[in-house]
Amino acid sequence: MKREVYFDNAKLLFIFLVVFGHLIQPLKDNIEVVGALYQWIYLFHMPIFILVSGFFAKGAGDRGYIIKLAKRILLPYFMFQVFYSVYFLTIGKSSWDQAVYDPQWGLWFLLSLFSWHMLLIGFKKIQPVIGIPLAFLIGIGAGYLPFIGPDFSLSRTFVFFPFFLIGYWLHSAQLYKWQTIPKKVTAAGLLFAVFAITYVTPRIPVQWLFGSQSYNGMDVAMTGGLYRALLYGVALLMVFAVLMLIPRKSFGFSNLGQNTMYVYLLHGVIIQYAREANLLAVDQNLDVLGLAVIAASIVWLLASKWVVTFAQPIVEGKNDLMQTWLQERRGRQKAYQMKEKSS
Repeated sequence: MKREVYFDNAKLLFIFLVVFGHLIQPLKDNIEVVGALYQWIYLFHMPIFILVSGFFAKGAGDRGYIIKLAKRILLPYFMFQVFYSVYFLTIGKSSWDQAVYDPQWGLWFLLSLFSWHMLLIGFKKIQPVIGIPLAFLIGIGAGYLPFIGPDFSLSRTFVFFPFFLIGYWLHSAQLYKWQTIPKKVTAAGLLFAVFAITYVTPRIPVQWLFGSQSYNGMDVAMTGGLYRALLYGVALLMVFAVLMLIPRKSFGFSNLGQNTMYVYLLHGVIIQYAREANLLAVDQNLDVLGLAVIAASIVWLLASKWVVTFAQPIVEGKNDLMQTWLQERRGRQKAYQMKEKSS
C-alpha cells in the first residue's frame, strides 16, 4: 500500500495522545485541568488509533496469513510480556507478576489486534451497513456477560472492534472529501464543546473509558448497555472530528508516524520508571504543558531511527535495518582505511 502522509501524521498524533494520556494518568485526581484533559483524551484516543489500524488491515484469511500475523503480533506480545514482568520487578512495581493471559501495561492492544484481524475474516464478508451496527451491538452486549473481562483482553476486543471495522471499510478519499473549511470549523467546535462539558461535569469512571470490565463489575448490570451506547456515540463524533483536522501536508517529523508500534511497546519503560521514582510530582495547571513536551520527546526518541534499528528484532522479528546499518558502517570503515593508505 502506498504511504499517505495524512496517515503518518494521524498515527503520530494518536501515539502522542497515548503517551501523554499515560503520562498524566497519576495526576488526574489531583489537578482539575489534568483530570478533564485525561477524560477528554480517553473518550476517543484508543477508538481513533484502532480505526487507523483497521484502515491498514488486509483482511485475508488463509493459513499463511494467520501464521504471519501470529509472528508479527503474538510473538512480540509474549516477548514483551516477559520483558515488562522482569522490568517491573527490577523497578519495584508491585503488580509485576501477572499471568500470561493478563496483559502487562498496554500489551492488551496486541492481543486485541490479533483478535480483530481474526474477526475481520468473517466480518469482511458482511456488507458494512449490516456488519458495523452488528459489531456495535456485540460490543454493547458483551458487557452483560460477566465472564468477559480483562483476561485475554476479551472485553476490549469486543468493545473496540467496531472502530477497527469502520477503519477497514473507510477510504481515504472519503476523509479528504470531508476536509472542507466549514466542516473543520464544526469539528474543532465539537471537540472544544466536549472538553468544556467534561470540565464542568462529574468525571466518568475510568473503567468505562478502558472498556475492560463487564457491567456487573461496574455495578450497572441493567443499564450498562445504555451507557456504553452513549459513549460510542460521543467517541464516533470525536473520532471523525479529529480525522477532519489532520493535515495532509508533509512535515519534517511526519516520517516518525511509520514507527508508532515501537513507541507503543517501549514507552512503558520510561513512564513506569518515572511513576515509581515519583518524577511526575507536579501540582499546577500549567505544568501540563511541560508534560506535553515530555510526551512529545518520548515519541520522538522511541520513533527515531536508532531506536527502531536496534529494537526491530524484538518488535518485528526481523533485522534488515540492523544489517543495513552494519553494511554502511563497514563501508565507511573500508573507505576510511583506503583513504589512510592512500595518504
